[in-house]
Amino acid sequence: MPELPEVETVRRGLEDRLKNFYVQDIEVLSKRTISNIGGITVFNENIKGSILGNWTRRGKYLICYLQSQNNDAHAGWLVVHLRMTGQFKWLNSKQLACSHTRVRFWNRIGNEIRFVDTRNFGQMWWVSPEHKPSEKINGLMRIGPEPFSNDFNPVYLKKSLSTRKRSIKASLLDQTVVAGAGNIYADESLFEAGIIPTKESRKLSEIEINRLCNSLIRVLRISIGKGGTSFKDFRDLEGTNGNYGGEAWVYGRANKSCKKCGTKIMKKKLSGRGTHWCPNCQK
Repeated sequence: MPELPEVETVRRGLEDRLKNFYVQDIEVLSKRTISNIGGITVFNENIKGSILGNWTRRGKYLICYLQSQNNDAHAGWLVVHLRMTGQFKWLNSKQLACSHTRVRFWNRIGNEIRFVDTRNFGQMWWVSPEHKPSEKINGLMRIGPEPFSNDFNPVYLKKSLSTRKRSIKASLLDQTVVAGAGNIYADESLFEAGIIPTKESRKLSEIEINRLCNSLIRVLRISIGKGGTSFKDFRDLEGTNGNYGGEAWVYGRANKSCKKCGTKIMKKKLSGRGTHWCPNCQK
């Protein structure tokens, strides 16, 4: 599943490509992709004829401010969650839709932004201008602080983990603890912090919490700079792979030698997710 760096890469691509993108027409090919009340009809009626404005990100959600064509008034929000395999493609010319195409948007001159989703778990919402997306979308209501915000710090993390008996890996995957972190960057951050992923969350020392806070922020920043990770399905708007994968320390390297100490990288399932670590570097 795309995590914070991949979603941020997509956000930047959308903002760059879709400045003043007037939605001339929409085609929804998958009913299940549209999650707002009223379904496809409400989605099409309210987004068609609007201008895609600024794109922001909250955790793994993409949020677009919609403007009215006539008076620049607020026309609501387009919210997108890529889920496991969702991706946007920018097309300058007419091309037939592949079998995994779910939603298509065209502007006046025929440029298309296409949402392609192999597993078809991705979601889109139109949210009216009378509400904030966080008031209407359950996942946004419960989401924790952004890792780059002032609200995410060792004091907050210590308090959040203080009663949690689950593994620290499971806690990092919990979006109510920190927004946007997922399987790849949880593994990578725990490696950098020298913490074994199976350790009970509430048993982390103050020093470990400080290291983990700093490591998570640093790993995420590095990955954003590399355009995210493309181990499986992720591509940016131009179809380009993210470059962080080649620099991963543990993720996707089961049974290979640790780049630091040479010990074999271990892998097991934790909370249903494949988890990688070095038994020598992480205690």
